[in-house]
Amino acid sequence: MRLFAPLLHRYLYFLPVLLALLLSHVTAAVTSAHQRDSVDPSSAPGLEPVANSGDAIMQFRLAYALLFDPHAQHGNPDYGTGLRLLRSSASQYFAPAQFFLGYTYEHGQGVPVDYSQAAENYRASALQGYAAAENNLCALYYHGLGVAKDLTTAFGYCRSAALHGSPVGQYHLGQFYYYGYGTERDVAKAVEWTRASAEHGFADAQLSLANFYSAGTGVPIDFSEAARWAKLAADQGMAQAAYKYAYLCENGIGTSRDYVSAFLWYSRALADGDKSAATRIKAVAHHLSRTERSQARSVLAADASRSQAPATGGSMSDLSLTASP
Repeated sequence: MRLFAPLLHRYLYFLPVLLALLLSHVTAAVTSAHQRDSVDPSSAPGLEPVANSGDAIMQFRLAYALLFDPHAQHGNPDYGTGLRLLRSSASQYFAPAQFFLGYTYEHGQGVPVDYSQAAENYRASALQGYAAAENNLCALYYHGLGVAKDLTTAFGYCRSAALHGSPVGQYHLGQFYYYGYGTERDVAKAVEWTRASAEHGFADAQLSLANFYSAGTGVPIDFSEAARWAKLAADQGMAQAAYKYAYLCENGIGTSRDYVSAFLWYSRALADGDKSAATRIKAVAHHLSRTERSQARSVLAADASRSQAPATGGSMSDLSLTASP
């Protein structure tokens, strides 16, 4: 199981689904995501007047396109215009704008890093039940950034995010219960919330659930379930999950013994940064025929080709923002 503290730092700002779900809340009065992505607000005379008209939703949409949208083609964010629009929208108590304004302060995007300002804006958004803000406030209180370190308060925000349906919040709530951070240790609840997150597709939760099943932590030992959840996480590019699934394939634990699959998954783990996989790749290779090695290398070459292709949509996790319902 990966340790909790670095996971908070890395993943409490994860955003695999924020935009798609946000769009369902801002109504059909705004353009579709693909239409927005192709718009350059500075060259569209019809959009700027709308942004200045006091429409908080449109102001936020334009600010997002200027500052955060990974599909937009601009190489240099227009921080001046984007922040002006974002502040105007946030001043009208629009929760997503308050959250993203907090994010700019936390990460120094167009403004100096200011954790106190980040916490203030996150708090305003969290008061409206915005799970992304609750997650990030949890992180600030956990690390003591811009606020006094307080695990009890961190737990409260994490629990609220989880109850609002955030997979990230659900996963970290499981971690709070597992380690007893800000609450009494409760392994059963740790498994419950980890499973909720895993079923929503959050890779870290899937790997943790695999580890629970391997060790019999809060659940009966079940290596078939461990292999299933490890593979789901490995399919998302998680190096530790790829290594775990490769090990299970190599040794026929929870799945049939399969040296070709073990070779492939160890290789993927290495490519994703797990240096310890290199030794296992060499060991497994001795079990492969020349034809099997050739086939495996062809699959890995195809993997590399796909990883170099430009993203076409869907995941926006590169922004390192938080998932939000």
